[in-house]
Amino acid sequence: MAKRAFNLPNMLTYGRIVAVPLVVLCFYLEGRLQSSDFARWSAVIIFIVASITDYFDGYFARAWKQTSNIGRMLDPIADKLLVATCLLLLAADRDRAGGIAGWSLWAAIIILCREILVSGLREYLAELKVSVPVTRLAKWKTTIQMVAIGFLLLGPTGDKIVPYWSSIGITLLWISAIVTLYTGYDYFRAGVKHIVDE
Repeated sequence: MAKRAFNLPNMLTYGRIVAVPLVVLCFYLEGRLQSSDFARWSAVIIFIVASITDYFDGYFARAWKQTSNIGRMLDPIADKLLVATCLLLLAADRDRAGGIAGWSLWAAIIILCREILVSGLREYLAELKVSVPVTRLAKWKTTIQMVAIGFLLLGPTGDKIVPYWSSIGITLLWISAIVTLYTGYDYFRAGVKHIVDE
């Protein structure tokens, strides 16, 4: 059990969980919410590394046959913690360029609500011994979501390098939200027949 708990795929997952407070800390280096260029670059680098581990932990677990119950449990939790924390952080930083404000808050709300609803649905179906596989579109949704958050974390610092950097991030966030709605409906449609039958 201990050996499986500390295999490489699980260590990558633990690292992704540790990355969550580190990203927040980047914005609070001065004891208050601030978004200097250094803070934003640090947060983006940590976020990118954490996002990449999301691919490799699953890949190594399958390739090396190192899947475990703790890995299956923590992997989606780590993903949702990372995404939810970054979206809340960007909403808190709404007064600065690159933050999520106004109508863009709805995109973040859609993403967060879908994650909670699908998690609840998966948990319920797991009790019925029903597996709902991750679709290819859901994987694309996650990719677009991560790229959008990466753009927004860099925000005004990115605007200094590429014009409309923050606007691109907001656009990607909305695309992600739209795909999120569709995949959420897809999961619900797949699971509702089991709920009705029950």
